Amino acid sequence: MPVKRNICRSSKNGEGMAGRPREFDRVEALKKARDLFWKQGFESTSMTDLVDALDLASARIYAAFGSKEALFREAIADYENNEGGFADRALRNEPTIVAAIERMFNDAIVLYTRSGGPKGCMVVSSATNCSGENVAVREWLAEHRQERTRTIIERLEQARQDGELDGSADPGALGDFLSALLHGISVQAMDGVPRKRLLALVKHALEVLRLQCAL
Repeated sequence: MPVKRNICRSSKNGEGMAGRPREFDRVEALKKARDLFWKQGFESTSMTDLVDALDLASARIYAAFGSKEALFREAIADYENNEGGFADRALRNEPTIVAAIERMFNDAIVLYTRSGGPKGCMVVSSATNCSGENVAVREWLAEHRQERTRTIIERLEQARQDGELDGSADPGALGDFLSALLHGISVQAMDGVPRKRLLALVKHALEVLRLQCAL
């Protein structure tokens, strides 16, 4: 008499032995979704794309994360709390304003041009163009970019109070300049500009900053 064998099949429907949903690592799934959004953007990433990347049924993705938009927002939070938190770390931890801005740019360029990963900044690239139905996502990401500008300006204001910057320096205008350059570097990295060229431009930004430093 032949011996019956139980065969566990796994597929994108998320089911395993006896039709029971197989376990999955939520953290790993979030990282995969994050990198897909980072590479393709919010609107260009379909649920089919997510199903393929996460190797999970759409029903399980909805059950775990709520919706595509909720998953995207959580992915952005993961980015900002990890790789994308380089600017906060530089502005917070470096002792001088010049060192902080230099580290912020250098860390950005290393991240934006790393091999084997999405290029540029996820916050800059993932929803620059959205249809009307996704305007809330576009505006939400704009708020994140504006927050980055605000933190740079606040660090410059602190530097002026500490006597690092000349009293006539304009932290607002200088912060807008540095923020625009940071976001522009992201676009150039996405366009394939080599790391070496991007690192070379940092010295020019620092020259502008040093001109504002107190003698």
